[in-house]
Amino acid sequence: MTESTLRRSRPIEVFPIRTDEDLAAALEQIDALMDAKPGSHDEARLEVLSTLVEAYEEERFPIAPPDPVEAIRFRLDQLGLTPAALTRILGSRARVSEVLNRRRPLSKTMIVRLWRELGIPLESLVDAGTPRRPRKKRRRS
Repeated sequence: MTESTLRRSRPIEVFPIRTDEDLAAALEQIDALMDAKPGSHDEARLEVLSTLVEAYEEERFPIAPPDPVEAIRFRLDQLGLTPAALTRILGSRARVSEVLNRRRPLSKTMIVRLWRELGIPLESLVDAGTPRRPRKKRRRS
């Protein structure tokens, strides 16, 4: 714990952030408080304003999780790898092509391997927003 968390803070006067104008005013105040001394009243005000701004931005400007294929391509780029590197993870060049061209969905096994071997976050690989195609029913003769 820091020294500032051990003692009780003085009350801080802040305003709710409900509009983009409120956001701009809060960001202006945050900018002015960036050099606040640790443990000071200004640091406490900076912390409260930052929390309010973060909450407003998360609600007003939500960031959608990336598309699984885009997450794979991004990670390959980060690591300086080509799609050919995926063959040892996904099984074959044909399968890699199908996945990257969105003709084959990722299986649970593929998702786990991509997570373990490339460090791609699971939530980026599971595309919960895309409805699955219903399976065709087989006719019995």
